[in-house]
Amino acid sequence: MSELVLSESHGRVRVLTLNRPDKLNALNTALTEALVAWLEEADRDDAVSVVIFTGAGRAFCAGADIGEFADLTPDHAARVEHRAQLTLRSHLVFSRMKKPVIAAVRGAAMGGGAGLALACDLVVASENARFAYPEIKHGILPSIVMTNLTRQVGRKAAFELVSTGEAISAARAFELGAINKVVPDEKLMEATMALAQTLAGYKYEALFAIKQLFHKVVDVPLAEGLEEGRKSNVAMRAMYGAGTR
Repeated sequence: MSELVLSESHGRVRVLTLNRPDKLNALNTALTEALVAWLEEADRDDAVSVVIFTGAGRAFCAGADIGEFADLTPDHAARVEHRAQLTLRSHLVFSRMKKPVIAAVRGAAMGGGAGLALACDLVVASENARFAYPEIKHGILPSIVMTNLTRQVGRKAAFELVSTGEAISAARAFELGAINKVVPDEKLMEATMALAQTLAGYKYEALFAIKQLFHKVVDVPLAEGLEEGRKSNVAMRAMYGAGTR
């Protein structure tokens, strides 16, 4: 686990780095398991308030490692189910964590890699970043990542991305609302760390409560979301008094 994902602490910020640069950080089973384990460990660590998620080398993540596809066939049903469940966990873990996760994206974020980036709470991308869901070009579909994609960029843009498989620039991803900020390549980690340190400087109880409430209300009907907000308001006022609305 320690070799496949690098972990560094910078005060209350934890940096997790996919570490298969020779494979453009393509996601095989071992790397995906390690990523989920490290994210869950960071969420449990009381010394951590914010997580930065990035990739080593010239790419963020090239998506699934197609070298494993030969073993993911109908006659290996248990293996297929395990990998599908693991992929689901890897995309769901970000919203279930109480701590904000910021993706720092350099170079290619393809397929599952693009999906992981967009699953983070915030995304900072370098000018050379490219995002794509090229599964259609391989005769398959971006099945697990599609649900989150439609929530990030809307129906028309999402369908264009998954049906054409064409890559978009960081600037275009910003226009679509898929990412938060585009910075010069050499400033990527500096800008991401500055954002992370800003968040980490806030009272962590409020920061964690914001994230948890956000993910409760973002996809629910208005009345249900307002009720969740009311309950959070009561809970925060009971702890800290004034300061919530």
